Amino acid sequence: MFDPVIAPSGTLLGLLQRGRGDGTLHALTAPRHEALAALDHCVLNDPRHDWQVENRSLYYARLYLDLNGGLGAIERHLFDAEDVLNTDDSRTGLALAVLGHLASYGRHDALELLRRYAAFGANWAWALDELALRDDDAGLRALAVPVLARFPADAEGEAELAAAVRDAYEPRPWRLWEEDARPGVGARVRAAREQGSFDRWQRQMRPSGPRPGWSVRAVLDWAQEGLERGAVLHVPAARCLTAVAGPDDRPEIVEAARSGSDGARGAALRYLADAQDPAVLDLIERAVAEGSTRVVVDAALEAFERMRSVAAIERARRWAYRPDELGAAAGRVLACRGGAQDSKPVLAALREAVRGEGPDAPTLWSLVDGAGRLGIACAAPVLRHVYRETASSHLRGRAARALAATDPSFAAGFAVECLWDCEESTREVAARHAETGDARVVNRLRRLAADPAEEDEVQTAVRSRIGPDAPAV
Repeated sequence: MFDPVIAPSGTLLGLLQRGRGDGTLHALTAPRHEALAALDHCVLNDPRHDWQVENRSLYYARLYLDLNGGLGAIERHLFDAEDVLNTDDSRTGLALAVLGHLASYGRHDALELLRRYAAFGANWAWALDELALRDDDAGLRALAVPVLARFPADAEGEAELAAAVRDAYEPRPWRLWEEDARPGVGARVRAAREQGSFDRWQRQMRPSGPRPGWSVRAVLDWAQEGLERGAVLHVPAARCLTAVAGPDDRPEIVEAARSGSDGARGAALRYLADAQDPAVLDLIERAVAEGSTRVVVDAALEAFERMRSVAAIERARRWAYRPDELGAAAGRVLACRGGAQDSKPVLAALREAVRGEGPDAPTLWSLVDGAGRLGIACAAPVLRHVYRETASSHLRGRAARALAATDPSFAAGFAVECLWDCEESTREVAARHAETGDARVVNRLRRLAADPAEEDEVQTAVRSRIGPDAPAV
């Protein structure tokens, strides 16, 4: 999947792509056709950099409801000829998730569209998962024949069916179909489930990788062999070293961390860091300073950032002013585990990351959290910039939490729009902090409290503000 093109944060499209609460508020006051065009663009061109940690579907579904938007654009997108050519989940996944939420709100047109796509679309498994949560038994049973028709009644088709049953995210449709008395439905699904269970058992009986009794050398060799195949195995290899290594094996592991092959070196560094070995900090510094390969440097930095010892914190304070990757890692360590005396280097690292890498730099996740944890009040301007400009709704939520701890204006400012944010954790922060002098806040809190699709954590926060025991709002 290509990185999405994100519009400027001051535009309606840019706000909606980011999932900001201001996107909804602006859309509701913009000309309806413009708002719906921007909304359709977002749903049909997933704007998320990482769909596994960023939410958009409920946010967009609620806006379709507020705008009384039709689903014609989504229907054309789902059944376009490209659906046959491009079967990647990223092309249709967001649209299907939005339809799922709309169906749960009672939009029958969304439910019918999901049923049609489950029967005829390429990403049918996603649509079936959405229906498993929302459709009734009769609707799901009607899909048995068209779904099973996708799998030819030969050995290859039966194997594919067994894999589909085994790997289904939501098992409810398959369980219903197992009970189906029609020829070629119930018996076939039961056989597929049994085959999938047998395949899983076979994999468990033939595990790959280290076995009991392996030596330290065998584990290090396994890590290197994996790297040569394109698999970075230093993390599982380090766990294996924990199981097989004894005190007499330390010299061999230290030597592997100093000058071993790349795979062995990464595994040894990770093992020594987890064991809080006194030599590991010098070995990490050496791995970064001597211009090692990317694999070794990444393993060294990752191992260092996991360390929680006093020695690691003290070394981070020495390294924090280095103008290299190790200095950046030291800043993240202090942000996560430093004390009040570390506010200055954490703030400097935060400013440098935004200035040098922009508001979407991966290093900002830890630094933003650290600014909030340490209560660095003078970080508020940088945090506000990250909040406005980042394309990551997850990072924006972290910035909102940090602002709640550092910015006195948060409650009457960003916290208000956060009540409409796409991330439930951000809405939860807003529900706890937003000033209730704004009539929009009270109305929004009441709507969130009554919305069955809202997350429990958000509703708990809302009840703390408007429940019978809460202060009057």
